Amino acid sequence: MDLSLVGLPLFGALMTWLNPLWMVAVGVVIACAAVYAGYWLLQLALPKIAAIAWTTAKEALWQPLFYVVLAVGGFALILFPFVPYNTFGEDVKVVKDQGLTWIMVWAIMLALWTASKAIAEEIEGRTALTLLSKPIGRRSFILGKFLGIIGPVAVVFIVLGALFLGSVSYKVVYDARENGQTEPTRQECRDEMVQILPGLGLAFLETIVLTSISVAISTRLPMMPNLIICVSVYVLGHLVPVLVNSAVGRFEIVSFVGTLLAVVLPVLDHFNIYAAISTGQHVPWSYVGFAAIYCVLYSSVAMLVALLAFENRDLG
Repeated sequence: MDLSLVGLPLFGALMTWLNPLWMVAVGVVIACAAVYAGYWLLQLALPKIAAIAWTTAKEALWQPLFYVVLAVGGFALILFPFVPYNTFGEDVKVVKDQGLTWIMVWAIMLALWTASKAIAEEIEGRTALTLLSKPIGRRSFILGKFLGIIGPVAVVFIVLGALFLGSVSYKVVYDARENGQTEPTRQECRDEMVQILPGLGLAFLETIVLTSISVAISTRLPMMPNLIICVSVYVLGHLVPVLVNSAVGRFEIVSFVGTLLAVVLPVLDHFNIYAAISTGQHVPWSYVGFAAIYCVLYSSVAMLVALLAFENRDLG
């Protein structure tokens, strides 16, 4: 007997029965368990990389910026449902788009800052030299730092993502009460929350891509150039496809430069489905899967560049 024929209906029935807030709580527990399981598997397979990743993650979790991101980001997400947007019944769409962008921008800021602190400053302060004098290779150092930065970023997405889902669910009810309409059912609130999940996943993947680029840059440049370059990559990564496909892109030089940048830079438009999310369109998880493959491939290339740049870096 195929267990999936029984498991899937039971899972659907459970989600229908659960209160939206309980659904968020279950999602948070599952996400935290996935992060812990990933670290546990890494520790079994690559203990040296796992040790560096754990140390980097702990340092990032104790830095003030991490708590600023959670406090400011969480406060804004709680406040969004009560802000009057004057969109004639489209406030929920605005909250969705605003919340996804807000979470991703704060997560990227934390990732770039942590990459510079964990790699560039340790190289300049010769802490990396002390660490590499132990039986730890340069490859383990870079890969461990990268995975250690991803940990706090994942925590930010879990915490702020949970607040965001609850905020959107409440916004649906809040707007109905403000407009004197029938209060939405639990199923309608759950549908709004489930519809956002692919957007959160894609935002997390985009953050991983930019983190890998920041790690590669941190092996050679200090914090400020790193931030400037990564912000430029973020802007161009979203702008280049639009520029190439526009009327301006018909010019040969513009088309050539745009195509070149599209090859070198990440095509971040693959992760940008905010318009679809905010307008209530269904985003298939297969699309998220293809975006995850692209994220792994591009991040792997960026990490290869980071390893090559750090291999012959003079740490003395």
